Amino acid sequence: MSVGAAMVILNSADLEDGGKGLRFPLPALGQNVTGFVVRFKGKPYAYVNQCAHVSVELDWNEGEFFTAQQDYLICATHGAHYRPDNGFCVMGPCKGRSLKQLEVIEQNGQIIINTGAVI
Repeated sequence: MSVGAAMVILNSADLEDGGKGLRFPLPALGQNVTGFVVRFKGKPYAYVNQCAHVSVELDWNEGEFFTAQQDYLICATHGAHYRPDNGFCVMGPCKGRSLKQLEVIEQNGQIIINTGAVI
């Protein structure tokens, strides 16, 4: 992983569909704030690693963001379920709210995350 001025670059091969997500620091949002990227139905999606209910990280075990069925992202603390493709909360205490999505592009075997662009 390399970190540029406002971007993170990861290898596409390191991200499996429905598998573990990859975490990265987001120092512009705070000293201990992280982001993560997951692959869902072939596409990468990146988010700020904070539940929309309470600002806790979603993963208890690093990189484990998906439910057992690999159909939703889940907050390990409160059980909120988010759609992997847009971060919208469909179940739990934050229903109707969304994760903060980051701009992500995949090209030439790399995943490029614009850490300065919350969508």
